[in-house]
Amino acid sequence: MNYQTTVSVEKDVKTSKSKKETKVFDQKPTSAFVGASWAALFIGMLSYCIGLWNANMMLNEKGYYFTILLFGLFSVISVQKAVRDKLEDIPVTPIYYSISWFTTTASIVLLIIGLWNADLWLSEKGFYAMSFLLSLFAAIAVQKNTRDIQYIDRQLEEDNK
Repeated sequence: MNYQTTVSVEKDVKTSKSKKETKVFDQKPTSAFVGASWAALFIGMLSYCIGLWNANMMLNEKGYYFTILLFGLFSVISVQKAVRDKLEDIPVTPIYYSISWFTTTASIVLLIIGLWNADLWLSEKGFYAMSFLLSLFAAIAVQKNTRDIQYIDRQLEEDNK
């Protein structure tokens, strides 16, 4: 399979204006990368939740950390969606884009504040931070792969019509 991605800008010599060429996105993610992304998401979330389940903390603390995980996952998926929508020339309001970035940052900051003030060993704090970040990264990769596959399949359907 010969997949390629091209974006080029050509200068019009007569008017000296730049005009964009049509963007071509036809690089479907490999099944290995899709599988690795889903595995990373599953491992990160499961590790984080098992750590919470086995933690010696009050139920309200466990709820706080679990809510931060869900909040963070939703936020990064929202950021990835907004970025991808802009790339595909789908209108995204600046307020939605800004809120998505704000909530992503807020989830990370809230986890840091919670871990900073938690009565946990440093190794436990590191475990939660790393499994949280693994989950966030994997959620972005899964969302990107899903959008890539959907986009390519839609393009192929349109080309076959």
